[in-house]
Parts: sequence; C-alpha cells; structure tokens
Amino acid sequence: MTIPANVRLLLSGNGPKWALVALIDLALLYVIALLYFQGEILFPLTLLVLGSLGTWIFTSKRGYSYRYVYPCLLGIIMFIVFPMAYTFSISFTNYGSANILSLERVKEIHLNKLVKTGDHTYTLALFRDDDQFQLQLTDKNDSKSIYTSDTFVLNGDLTEVSARSGAYAKGNKLSMREVVKQRSALGSVAVILEDDTRLVMSSLREFAAMAPQYREQSNDYLVDIKSGEILRPDMTTGFYLTEAGEQVAPGFSVYIGGENYSQLVTDKGIREPFFKIFVWTVVFSAGSVLFCLVIGLLLANLMQWEPLRERGIYRVLLILPYAVPAFISILIFKCLFNQNFGEINMILEGLFGISPEWMTNPAFARAMILIVNTWLGYPYMMIVCMGLLKAIPEDLYEASAIDGANPVHNLLYITLPNIAKPLAPILIASFAFNFNNFVLIDLLTAGGPMMPGTTTAAGFTDLLVNFTFRTAFVAGQDFGLASAIATMIFLIVGFISWVNLRATRSSQEY
Repeated sequence: MTIPANVRLLLSGNGPKWALVALIDLALLYVIALLYFQGEILFPLTLLVLGSLGTWIFTSKRGYSYRYVYPCLLGIIMFIVFPMAYTFSISFTNYGSANILSLERVKEIHLNKLVKTGDHTYTLALFRDDDQFQLQLTDKNDSKSIYTSDTFVLNGDLTEVSARSGAYAKGNKLSMREVVKQRSALGSVAVILEDDTRLVMSSLREFAAMAPQYREQSNDYLVDIKSGEILRPDMTTGFYLTEAGEQVAPGFSVYIGGENYSQLVTDKGIREPFFKIFVWTVVFSAGSVLFCLVIGLLLANLMQWEPLRERGIYRVLLILPYAVPAFISILIFKCLFNQNFGEINMILEGLFGISPEWMTNPAFARAMILIVNTWLGYPYMMIVCMGLLKAIPEDLYEASAIDGANPVHNLLYITLPNIAKPLAPILIASFAFNFNNFVLIDLLTAGGPMMPGTTTAAGFTDLLVNFTFRTAFVAGQDFGLASAIATMIFLIVGFISWVNLRATRSSQEY
C-alpha cells in the first residue's frame, strides 16, 4: 500500500508529536472540568498549570532544554509543592471532624430535616406478591383504622402510592427481619391517604406525616417553620446559631486566619508538649545518627582488620539486621522489652536485680527507642563506612606505623578526615529520615507514656510527625491544627537542612 505524499510529510514532521500533545491536553481538560464541577479548586488549578507548562515545553523550541527535567519538576510539584500548599491552606481554617463539611452542604442537611406534623403515627406491615409490594398501615391510636396501599415496585426510587381503608393486601407478609433489609428503599416511599395526608417513614417500624423543619431565607439564614426561630451561620465558629446563641451541629469549615498558629504559641496545653516533643525529636534524630555511626564505623574497622579470620561470615551476620523488614524487628523488640514477660528484663533481673519500666517510664522508653533504632540503623552505616575505608590509601597507615602512631592516632588523623566529607551528606539524610521516623514510634511505644495535662493527646516518646498524626486522625481530628503543626515541622526541617548544608559547604571549602 502506498502512503500519500501529504500523509508522509505529516508523519515525518511534528504532526504526530502535536497530535499526542493535543490528546493528552484534551484528557487533562476533561479531568480538570470534572474536578472543578465537583467543587475542587486547588487540584484542577495545579493540573492546569502543569499541563500548560508541559504543552509549552514539548511544543516550543525555547522550552527544548526543559523537557528532560520536566518529569522531575512534575513529581516535585505534584508530591511536594502541592501537598505542602494544600496543608498550608488548611492550617488557616477550622477544618476538622466537627467542621468537615462546606456551608452549602450543611445548609442542605438542615433543609432536608423533617419533623412530625400530625398526632397520628402508623405501624407498618409489608406484603410481597412476586415483585409487587403493598404497605398496610395501622393507626397506633386507633387499631381499627387500617390503610392498605396500592401495589408498587420497591427499587429505591422516589415513589408516591395511594392508600385506602377497607382494602386487603395480597401476597405474603414479610417478617421484621426482611422489612429491615428493605428500610433504605422504604425511605423513598410516600403514602397518600384518602384525606391527602402524606405519610413517610419516620422510624424503622412507623410511618407518620412529616414536613421540612426549616425553610431558607436570604444570606443563608434558615427559619424553623413550626416555631419561627431563625438560624444564622456564624462565619467565625463554623456553626449555625440559634437566637439564644446555641450551636446547631453539624459545623462547616471557615477561614480563621492564624488562630491555629496562635494556639501553638498561647495555649499552654499545646505549647509545652510541642516544645518537649520538638526537643526529643532533635535528640532522637541526632542520637540515632551518632550511635549508628559510632557502632557502624567501629565494626567497619573491625571488618578491615587483617588478622581477623572468616571476615566474610562476620560481615554477613552483621548485615543481617538490615535484611529483616524493620516492622518485624520492631515488634520482636517490643516483646523482648516487655516489662513483665520480656526476656531482657528477665536477664537484667537475674544478673543485677533490676527490672526497668520500659513502657511506662519516659526515660527508659526513650532509651529503649534509641537502642532499637541503633540496632536497625548500624548495618547501613557499617556498609557505608566499609566502602569509604576501602578508598583510603594504605600508604597512609603504613607511614603512620613507621612513625609509631597507635590506632587512636590513625582514627583521628587519617580515617576521620578522609571519610568526613563524603559521609556528611549521608549523615544529614539520615538525620532528616529519623526526624520523621513515624513507623518506629508508632509500632514500638505508640507515643507512650502519655503526658498529663495537655490540650491534645501527646506522648513522651512522640516525634513531631507522630504528634501531628495523632492530632489529625486520632484525638479529635483537628485537621487545621495538625496542618499548622505540619507546616511548622516543614519549616524546622527546612531550616535544619539549610544550616547543615551551609556547615557542610563551609567545611568542604575549608
């Protein structure tokens, strides 16, 4: 088959590329439109910016050099910049379990509330004949007043059905258990009596005349149809208020400015545990790096010791803790450190007569965490140090031996100066990792023992990231306050990283 010349020209040029870009843009625009019409703003806006940027890069000659870094930029913006911007925006709201909905959704919930409008309540009996159903309603105040509906299909759609007195239902009467299974579909059925009274399901066993409790006024105000009381939305607390000032649940999220940040500073019940947890987080991160480095470097030097025979076997045994999944090791240590039944306390009590309270004493709990984390982290440091030690010329050690230097002199004046520069970025990365080591704390102590007298639940062994998670998803679910804490963590970690990078650069230049 011969391909036409104009088609060959189109295929040999930029036509396929532009067609591919156009298809991707159309798909993105479709997704953006769907998200926008569902009430999302930030996410479709981010997609629009990224899509426009990508289109310019892949269709413009000026953007040619950026196409190779665009995937990295895409990942950074989607998984770092966007979540951080979203978290930052939430920190200025009262978004939480009590104020999780929008004002429009809360208003809709209130407008859908129904109240009884009559004195009569009817018990229900449901009859089934093949696919047809009939309701038999009996007045609770007058057992002789019985109404039977026309047949209808029970499929969950809104259905209005007439009912008459003196009629008989066909089919089999369903048991209450079978009626309960149909409760959702029965909620969409309205029964019209002979006097035009409209009955709907008011409880699991009853029908009654119901009417909306509120009607809407201007400025999102709601009026109680029966009592005339007005509910007004309070944009400072995120609740509808009665005329007496009482809050009506559920609440809605509103912008509250820097109140969450102010709470971190002014609320003693949050400020004190936050500061204690911050100090412990820094101590834990620095201590973990230091202990892992010391033990890893010591073992790496030992593995380089020529007189040591079968070093390969020792090397494999020492690296084994690195091969075991961390969560398994942590749970095993949790059992070993059990205060009453753990093997560690059994040994300590047998040898020294002591039985530390690893889970209830803050000092012992923190010591236990550092011990476990050192066990988990030293193999990595040992492997890194073994590689760095191999790069040091043997001539230096031979010259120092001729000069009569001892192992301490070799360590201080040859080994450490030669490995410090390449090791510094690894130590910084290890510090940053341990700063957010959520899994270790959550599995080993769950943050306990808990601090007394705090506004939000906080533990002595909580890291900042665990404290944030507890605030956001466990105790009260205050997403706004948790976002403010997460923003503070981001700024603190960013500042520490900047200081470390500056210090490292200065030492390298020196």
